[in-house]
Amino acid sequence: MTTDDLPTVLVLPGYQNSGPEHWQSHWERGDPRLVRVEQADWDRPLLTDWAAALDRAVREQSAERSREHSRERSGPVVLAAHSLGCVTVAHWAARAGAAARALVRGALLVAPADIDTVEIEELVNFRPIPLLPLPFPSTVVASSDDPYCTLDRARLLARGWGSRLVEAGPRGHLNAASGLGDWPEGRALLADLS
Repeated sequence: MTTDDLPTVLVLPGYQNSGPEHWQSHWERGDPRLVRVEQADWDRPLLTDWAAALDRAVREQSAERSREHSRERSGPVVLAAHSLGCVTVAHWAARAGAAARALVRGALLVAPADIDTVEIEELVNFRPIPLLPLPFPSTVVASSDDPYCTLDRARLLARGWGSRLVEAGPRGHLNAASGLGDWPEGRALLADLS
């Protein structure tokens, strides 16, 4: 794989964004291929807004890579999502057009939030979580003691999405509080999708 073939990685944080000690933020530092999908409101997320932001980012990054490399085709994109970001990917993939979905090479879906059962009022508009197969390769990473999604539910989501499931053991919500730092195991999973 040449440098030109390396994908842009769109980083999709969850509810309330990812702070400086989150693995997503660690990954963004020092790697210009990683681009955070910014949301208008991290504390009061609206599914329509979040999915639209992802759609714009996929199209813009793909077009930007195409211009940079003077290619006829668009550049590849990989998604690195956490928590509500995973649910956003599932909704986007279920609604986006085939051309937009074809721009995504793969998705790393870490600690998907089970918003169908977690009672956080701001997240109810993301219900129900689509359980349709994703149209690109994907890996779900789940912890055995995630307070926002049981391992059984993570298994169900992975099956519904057609994703490979990686069980990470007791690591909480796989966020900053989990102390993952740069999380090399996650980087390796992302590389497998690139």
